[in-house]
Amino acid sequence: MNLVIVESPAKAKTINKYLGDKYTVLASYGHIRDLPSKNGSVNPEEKFKMIWEIDSFSKKYLKEITDAAKKSKKIILATDPDREGEAIAWHVKEYLEEKKILKDKKVERVVFNEITKKAVTNGIDNPRNIEPNLVDAYMARRALDYLVGFNISPILWTKLPGSKSAGRVQSVALRLLTEREHEIEQFNPEEFWTLNVNFKTLKGHILNSNLVILDNNKVEKFSFRKKEDVNNAIETIKKSKYKISEITSKIFSRNPLGPFTTSTLQQTASNKLGYGASRTMQIAQRLYQGIDIEGDTVGLITYMRTDGTNISKDAIDEFRSFIKSSYGEIYLPKEPNNYSGKKAKNAQEAHEAIRPTDISRTPDSMKKFLSTDQNKLYDLIWSRALSSQMEVAKFDRKTITIVSDDNINQFKCSGSTIKFDGFLKLTRIDDEDEKILPDVDKEEVSTDEFIDEQHFTQPPPRYSEASLVKKLEELGIGRPSTYASIISVISNRGYADVVNKRFFPTDRGKLLSAFLEKLFSKYVDYGFTAGLEEQLDDITSGKEEWIKVLDNFWKDFNNNVSNVKEKRTREVLDLLNESLGELIFEADENGKINRKCKLCNTGELSLKNSFRGGAFIGCSNYPDCKFTRPLSKTKANDQIALAEPKLIGQNENGKDIYLKNGRFGPYLQYEKIEQENFTKKKRKKKENDNLKNVSIPKGIEIDQIDLDKAKYLCSLPKIIGQHPDNGKDITVNSGRFGPYLKCENKSARLENVDEIFTIGLNRAITLIAEAKPGRISSSLIKDLGEHPDDKKPVRIMKGQYGPYIKYKSLNATIPEEKDPTELTMEEALILIEKRKEYDKNKKKGKR
Repeated sequence: MNLVIVESPAKAKTINKYLGDKYTVLASYGHIRDLPSKNGSVNPEEKFKMIWEIDSFSKKYLKEITDAAKKSKKIILATDPDREGEAIAWHVKEYLEEKKILKDKKVERVVFNEITKKAVTNGIDNPRNIEPNLVDAYMARRALDYLVGFNISPILWTKLPGSKSAGRVQSVALRLLTEREHEIEQFNPEEFWTLNVNFKTLKGHILNSNLVILDNNKVEKFSFRKKEDVNNAIETIKKSKYKISEITSKIFSRNPLGPFTTSTLQQTASNKLGYGASRTMQIAQRLYQGIDIEGDTVGLITYMRTDGTNISKDAIDEFRSFIKSSYGEIYLPKEPNNYSGKKAKNAQEAHEAIRPTDISRTPDSMKKFLSTDQNKLYDLIWSRALSSQMEVAKFDRKTITIVSDDNINQFKCSGSTIKFDGFLKLTRIDDEDEKILPDVDKEEVSTDEFIDEQHFTQPPPRYSEASLVKKLEELGIGRPSTYASIISVISNRGYADVVNKRFFPTDRGKLLSAFLEKLFSKYVDYGFTAGLEEQLDDITSGKEEWIKVLDNFWKDFNNNVSNVKEKRTREVLDLLNESLGELIFEADENGKINRKCKLCNTGELSLKNSFRGGAFIGCSNYPDCKFTRPLSKTKANDQIALAEPKLIGQNENGKDIYLKNGRFGPYLQYEKIEQENFTKKKRKKKENDNLKNVSIPKGIEIDQIDLDKAKYLCSLPKIIGQHPDNGKDITVNSGRFGPYLKCENKSARLENVDEIFTIGLNRAITLIAEAKPGRISSSLIKDLGEHPDDKKPVRIMKGQYGPYIKYKSLNATIPEEKDPTELTMEEALILIEKRKEYDKNKKKGKR
């Protein structure tokens, strides 16, 4: 008997079907051991010696693995083909060696990039040894993350109560978010105008043209800064006669995009499907590990953690054959398209690009075997991979130049048409819309209409998950296996809120980022972090020794930690007052920071911090002066603007609607209609009960609240229409966690908060169709279904101290690096078992 060890039970189930009776396939359920969460787990004084601890949950599965290993002649470690997979294999081997089980047994390491029968059997037939460089790279990263977390966190607990370390790489990502927020807060919009002119040909055709030269001067973005400038330009244009002076036509090509890497898949899934990085990787992992198709479990895509862009020769041959038979030889390039020019940043993750394992399994043919989300992502991967080997698309770009009779004014209009769709047959690009120009000659034209438009410059947009991943990749920070966890940690630790799929750093996040930039500036520096990532990659390729890299890092970092520990909390806050001055305090007319308290007029405003509420601005005369305001000047201005209730208008019943500011943010208040006659005594008692408060959903600015929006919010819940399948009402409402739809026993959240005002019946029906049935309470994040043992519900809930799993009377904490919305039942069962073991050990300790 041969024992095959993988990390996942889903993967074990699939592989077991391929290998037959001579093999036993067992799962380790991820890492079997880790560094314990206590001081001393990594000892820099002893060449960074690490203490590994097996958690109680893993012991259950290790016993199963140990018992099977004793009876086996050969032990095959078949974990994933990346650094983490290599580390799991190494941990399992080390554990079995410690148990003296490997004597006279053959141990092999096998890898496969896809879970298909051909790939698995080929991997089994071509074993190798565990790669020590990959293990060293894992050890270095794990030690670095531990040393940073366990040295900075205690400082944060004492200097900034309520804050926790965001992590080595996460802190750098948080800096990106806060810097962008500072740019937005300091941005001053500038007014400018654009001018287009519609010219009419002799045949009556309209040519919408851009003004490019006026009075022999090139027209640029800020040529017209006010309406008067545009009016003057129009008068100048009217003085001349015009003709078409030039008509040019040029064929240009557009190349297909390469197949997906991890980061490009996450970015595209975010932009096109609205999936977060964690959600994308969860779905992709399921497609990789295997889907049940007519009794067989089949892996539909190759390994999803990769920054390689090449495709295997066998796959390319299959792609080309499929293109020729399905679309015709005209769509097939003479030679295969090559995307291997991009150098992977991390050799250990430089596998094939993400592609279908069998291109003949089209999205349409797989639809009945996949969930809606799985099919959407599979379609994305399938289309991108196949289109990467198709012919280029060709466009005919036509440009018409119009000039004045004295040649001092010039206009241009351009349009393009698709001459050959090529790869666009499969995948359209957002900006390839056709604009067809009429057939014209070099003839006289006349001005028909002047189209002037006012604009204001816009601040840079806040990061979305897609743009954050793209920026991290550009900077060389993080790797394919870490992007999703970076984003989850920032969100789950309360350092940024996600509103309309954009990151808004919280005051706590801003304060932490400022603290790290001021006191640990080197370790949140983009260049330093990218350089350290390169060193870690060099360990993978054998160019660097992991102990040397850690030693070089630790010397300076340890000195930095010691220096910061000596600073008093007040000294730290003073440094942050100076660092954040212009961002959190008002300036006088001369631009000088003014920290004088406007309430008592004698105190000085300063940063304060509380364990529960986080950062805020307070007065130095506390407790005599109790002035406080939020860290953000924008929030503070909103608070000042609503210091007194603001009358919005009256509702249909003639009752006043007020906009007010409360402890939990702005809200609307109006008087309800009395349904009964009360005595004076009862009426007085019911006075407050007769007022209705309506929270304003997060993401809606108070200056956007006009009477129509106020009336709409006060009217919720509102019926949009009836579902065509069951005739039941579909309602839109706003709850604790934002706007949502409800129809009978199904609810769907509205990701874009503005949709609460605009959503129509067709869109609502689509969202309800994609939602899963089940009652959604105000604190329910996700219903995972029934526990396989006793059919009791397993749910993910939102609690006061973060998300958790609820199963019967047991509450299991969800690790901060995990996105609760993307947690699977398999992962939840592991956390439930860990909680049971924890409670069991706790009871033993009390005896």
